Amino acid sequence: MAFLHSKKTSKTYVGGPSEIQNPVIDGITIDCVIFGFNKGNLEVLLAHHAEGESIGKWGLLGGWLKKEESSDDAAQRILFELTSLDNIYLEQLKAFTDPNRVPGRRVVTIGYYTLVNREDYNVKAGLTLMEATWYKINELPDLIFDHNEILQFSLMQLRNRVRQAPIGFNLLPDKFTLLQLMHLYEEILGIELDKSNFRRKILHMKLLVALDEKQQDVSHRAAKLYKFDSEIYEKLTEKGFNFEF
Repeated sequence: MAFLHSKKTSKTYVGGPSEIQNPVIDGITIDCVIFGFNKGNLEVLLAHHAEGESIGKWGLLGGWLKKEESSDDAAQRILFELTSLDNIYLEQLKAFTDPNRVPGRRVVTIGYYTLVNREDYNVKAGLTLMEATWYKINELPDLIFDHNEILQFSLMQLRNRVRQAPIGFNLLPDKFTLLQLMHLYEEILGIELDKSNFRRKILHMKLLVALDEKQQDVSHRAAKLYKFDSEIYEKLTEKGFNFEF
């Protein structure tokens, strides 16, 4: 998060007048890692700050925790105020408590992360941001404070989760090929998968329904299309699985 100092008090704020009027908890902030999937690439949404100590610098989307709200509610509010993104499912990571994470003061931040389909959301930068921009995960600028650490921890968490639950499948079209599904896993995990091994394992899970359809309007040989079995999908989401490659 970026810091904005009020001229009337010694307390630090982010987000403009609305947060100055509503008391915040000094020393506790929220930072959100928003992963997006776009044209086969895993990306992260970053904030280019327009004011405060971090003006002109890049960082995660963050702000102060207010006295009357939970950390979950604060994460939703901050995300909406900064980018207009609303009703996003956010999963809590952990508290980042290094006493030196912010120069000159003691600030603990609670991290959150999620994975969304970029095409489903229209990001608009709030008043305290110059812009909110998607960056490919391997083409990131320098980030403020310990935001690189938070980002790497959330990426590790995401990679662990896709091995245990079918998260991220909402990033695919309703009908897809096995190659499209494999590329999704490859991009999130950052590894190259064996095509035949992936096919065998994913079909063994009974998660997919083979359709009597093939790709259309493609220059190569048309591949068979699949869809998710919604009942199996829900069961695996609740119970989890062990999808090792």
